[in-house]
Amino acid sequence: MEIKTLCLGILALGDATGYEIKKLVAEGSFSFFSEASYGSIYPALSKLTKDCLVTCKAMAQEGRPDKKIYSLTDTGREALNHSLKRAPGPDKNRSEFLAAVLFAEAVAPERISDLIEERILEHKQKIHALGELLETDMTPGSKFVIEYGISMQRAALDHLVKNREDFEKHTMSGQNNETPARTTTAAH
Repeated sequence: MEIKTLCLGILALGDATGYEIKKLVAEGSFSFFSEASYGSIYPALSKLTKDCLVTCKAMAQEGRPDKKIYSLTDTGREALNHSLKRAPGPDKNRSEFLAAVLFAEAVAPERISDLIEERILEHKQKIHALGELLETDMTPGSKFVIEYGISMQRAALDHLVKNREDFEKHTMSGQNNETPARTTTAAH
């Protein structure tokens, strides 16, 4: 999802500052499926404001710069609705972990156990953090998304736990010391 569409969607849930949007993306119900940096959020909000899809009002703060609060306009709501009518693209599974395991298998199999252990811990922490979010007041959509995220994290965790021992045994036994076959998909 484009960052502009993500911002419009968050603002459809209520007015927010750029900081609050970033916090939702980093720690809230968007945290497991979306990434956005301040470096992408603020330019997107600026463009959305320029295009009259959101408004921005400054709120004075004592001893600090004014806080900018963004609100969705009717035109912005229409743009979001139009964007949501298009079918979303396929989910992308880009994983530095999977790449590290694949490469470690080829050149440093002794690292695999640590990689898997670290990832198991990360999944457990993410499941816990998402579970804590479920204890907060949220919309049915947010609850659905968080529960989906928990299910995905649990599935990945289950795969690691169930398959770890066999994978490590085969990798460490030297069975994969020959040059690994590359898996490619031909475009049709």
